[in-house]
Amino acid sequence: MAKLAMLMALCILPAIAMAAKVPRIGKNTLVVQGITYCDTCKFGFETAESSYPVPGATVKLVCRDRKTMKELYTDVAVSNRKGKYMFVVHEDHKDEMCDVMLVKSSEKGCSKISRGREQSRVILNHYNGIASQIRHANNMGFEKDVSDVFCSELIKKYQVDEDEV
Repeated sequence: MAKLAMLMALCILPAIAMAAKVPRIGKNTLVVQGITYCDTCKFGFETAESSYPVPGATVKLVCRDRKTMKELYTDVAVSNRKGKYMFVVHEDHKDEMCDVMLVKSSEKGCSKISRGREQSRVILNHYNGIASQIRHANNMGFEKDVSDVFCSELIKKYQVDEDEV
């Protein structure tokens, strides 16, 4: 009997511990998610050949009052090994402006925040026609300190010849 009780405890305790770590997504909860990446060629946009996810990047969510611009809500998240981050927001931010922004890269060679890709606006209310509770922020990027060798050839692939247009 004691062995059976011990076996039950060993099976149930890990399940309870895992359930405690999963964020509760209730009726009023919104989830903000996005990806951080490194631009190896300093193009200012993502390509399959010249960008990769940045794990361990620090990202901040800030909501401000539209009129006074006073910060009303902030939260910080860190991207996982695939460069994905997630915020679980338990309240509606009705008429506030909310932005996700890059704070810090975990990669030494790719630590400069890419201008124009440093933040993303997200809508955090339920009265906007979006049926899902998940809000996808635009991907945000860091630039490599020194461009990779193949970048000069790769940019030719993305440039448009004016005679062809």
